[in-house]
Amino acid sequence: MAQERTLVSFDWAIKNLLRSKADYVILEGFLTTLLGKAIKIKNLTDSESNKNSAKDRINRVDILAEEKDKSLIIIELQFTYELDYFHRMLFGSSKAIVEHMKEGMDYSEVRKVYSINIVYFDLGGGKDYIYHGTTTFKGLHCKDELKLTAEQKAEFAKLEIKDIYPEYYLLRVNWFKNVIKSKLDEWMYFLKNSAVKPKFKAPGLNEAYEKLEYHRLSLKARRAYDHYVDRLRSDRSTAYTARLEGKAEGEAIGIEKGKTEERIEIAKGMKAEGINIDIISKVTGLSKAEVLGLCGQGIPK
Repeated sequence: MAQERTLVSFDWAIKNLLRSKADYVILEGFLTTLLGKAIKIKNLTDSESNKNSAKDRINRVDILAEEKDKSLIIIELQFTYELDYFHRMLFGSSKAIVEHMKEGMDYSEVRKVYSINIVYFDLGGGKDYIYHGTTTFKGLHCKDELKLTAEQKAEFAKLEIKDIYPEYYLLRVNWFKNVIKSKLDEWMYFLKNSAVKPKFKAPGLNEAYEKLEYHRLSLKARRAYDHYVDRLRSDRSTAYTARLEGKAEGEAIGIEKGKTEERIEIAKGMKAEGINIDIISKVTGLSKAEVLGLCGQGIPK
């Protein structure tokens, strides 16, 4: 790689460019770097949420992959901007399990799920830019961790209980500060900047450098990508405007609520002094019914 090149975004590339087996090496490189184990993709599968449409969003991409030992894994990449994204992660991993279970299969055949979530917004309140979550069972009294028995390890070919349950990887791209300390950071740099530096050595990035350069795309592909970027920019602007309007509306409601509570306290004091209901109503702006209903609990419904 001679120089840094500007590339198309990873999420668009996955859904539009990296669909052939010849290009799996890019996605395999990313997954191998993230999971710390060699991943070989068997095929890519589309879910209903991944269908192209006029309202196409950055949705999920389901990947059926296999490790060196040939066990299959469902890997899910999601890019959606949603407030309830943690719930979406749970739903996505659960749905992946159900979709890949055939009728009559034993529970022991439930597939391992890696839910890999790449988000470009501030999700959660942590300080890191990469989080990893697994399922473990802790004793309430002894504080020990529940383990698989030797028989279960042999039967399920798993070493720990967490190896059965879904694992979650959360990559918060906006929190990455472009400081490169590892091969995974090289991938984070690409995810954030859609660019690859010449010195990068992480698996898959050399192929991404050659395959995903914008100017190498066909005219049709460039137009499609430009349309996607414009739509994404518009979606972000719409969401930002909605947040500002919601904040302004909330502040207005809060001010009005504060004024109402102040009027209630004034009315209570005047009522305690035996002042005429009509006068209280005129001074506070509360209706006569509201003044009459004051009983220490605010305005009656």
